[in-house]
Amino acid sequence: MVAVPEESRRCVECHGDQSPAIVEHWRGSTHAEKGVACVDCHQAEAGDADAFQHEGWRIATIVSPRDCRRCHPGEYEQFTASHHSRAGDILHSLDNFLAETVEGGRASHSAIRLARFDPHSPTPGRTTETVNGLAAAFTGCQQCHGSKVAFQSLDGDVITVDDLAPDARGKPTNQEALQRILRDEDGKPLLHPGTWPNTGIGRLNVDGSRGSCSACHSRHDFSARRARQPESCAKCHLGPDHPQKEIYEASKHGIAYRDMKDQMNLDAEGWVLGEDYSAAPTCATCHISAHARDPRITHDPGERISWSNRPPVSLVADTDEDHQIVYNVADPAQRKPVVDTAAAKRQRMKEVCLHCHARDYVNGFYRQYDDFIVLYNEKSANPGQAIMNALRDQGLLTATPFDEPIEWTWFYLWHHEGRRARHGASMMAPDYAQWHGLYEVAERSYQGLIPEAQRLIDQARRQGKTAEADAVAGVLNQILARPEHAWFANHRAPAEWTRSLSDGSADCSLPHGNATQRRAGPPTQTPLAPGHARRQTARSLPGLRCQAARLSSS
Repeated sequence: MVAVPEESRRCVECHGDQSPAIVEHWRGSTHAEKGVACVDCHQAEAGDADAFQHEGWRIATIVSPRDCRRCHPGEYEQFTASHHSRAGDILHSLDNFLAETVEGGRASHSAIRLARFDPHSPTPGRTTETVNGLAAAFTGCQQCHGSKVAFQSLDGDVITVDDLAPDARGKPTNQEALQRILRDEDGKPLLHPGTWPNTGIGRLNVDGSRGSCSACHSRHDFSARRARQPESCAKCHLGPDHPQKEIYEASKHGIAYRDMKDQMNLDAEGWVLGEDYSAAPTCATCHISAHARDPRITHDPGERISWSNRPPVSLVADTDEDHQIVYNVADPAQRKPVVDTAAAKRQRMKEVCLHCHARDYVNGFYRQYDDFIVLYNEKSANPGQAIMNALRDQGLLTATPFDEPIEWTWFYLWHHEGRRARHGASMMAPDYAQWHGLYEVAERSYQGLIPEAQRLIDQARRQGKTAEADAVAGVLNQILARPEHAWFANHRAPAEWTRSLSDGSADCSLPHGNATQRRAGPPTQTPLAPGHARRQTARSLPGLRCQAARLSSS
């Protein structure tokens, strides 16, 4: 029987009736074994924005990483330096524009309370005064990336960390904003339901800290065992744009884990590879946990990652003192000093690999991986980026994202197919590298991006924008003149690339493009094993082709 510390006894007695599962989770935790209980984590300090009096204690609902730092300072510093802690920066980015505006109802960067619209066909059985235009972002993106936690305000608006302006101790410096927080009859501050509950790993907390430790160490048992298993990472690292969980399952690593899980010693206190277990690696093994060559655990998964495969073009993961990727810039004086090189990060990862693989084997894998990433960058990503930049620079695209077919095509190319390919190569899943990866990138490039770019060039010429059209055509022709595109470009003139679009010969009544393509082309959708990311490529291309045909003829 776990002894309950005296200061938390009333909490356990009351919540044992009100929310018994929470208490039972805690009773089975390492925290409980070591005498860490409710008050130790939930106790707030005078001046905290989220503090309120409850049963004689000043407490807070939200336990932030700043609170966890009291006992785990090293883990806090590592996590705060990580890319995980900055996952919430996606808010208001291009990715989030899809959820907030395209899928939702947010105009520009309007306030949360303004991102609503009137229902047009009310839902039977439910009274809906207004539709929450941010529901997709709140329920989707922000549950992984993290919300900007907000209080409800007396004036009907919201109050966030931006308004509170916390100091280095996490205390708000804007007393006016603090006084505007809406509270219930017991003085408890009311959190905005769109931003709470949330355990996103990059959550922006009201005390200025970033993240949520319970993203991986789920409350209230905060199990290290659970965090060591790949299923813990799978809440966020899966799906069509970053299917690391599915890729892992298809790899030799994942196969070994499924077969040997009972030999993984997941409850070991240190869980050191080469000492506590050697049956198989999990996500944590390679990216976080200790091993026989280095007993140090890190809560910055980026410490062992040598390529950044998130952006359209993969980047060598040299990072500066702020743990940000150092970009090559025209003026060397503007380039930030590198404090952690990609080579050093790779060596850290190799030290993990060498527990199970010979050095030549590991070096050979990294040669294959590097060659694959460089091929993707040089053949597809850099050219695609150059085409899109030229279209924007010459004014052939509007300033609004995703209102042109080519913007969707480009997004699919790098954000879905391109990432799948790169992640498949990085984690040794050949089908994701090839058929769910570069094959789809190639189809998207040659059958989508290039014809759509040519359509926009032709459209600009018809509108009298000859100089602008010539500038973009110059970029496109320069790319297609390269030897790696000879198979595609040498046997056709540029006008032929979009002839079926401009003359209306694309048969939009057919499910997969024109009749010739349907007879001769490969299947446009292949069945996938349960749980695998559904291909998005060819399913959407016919619609884009037919839309392009209609636009070209208009």
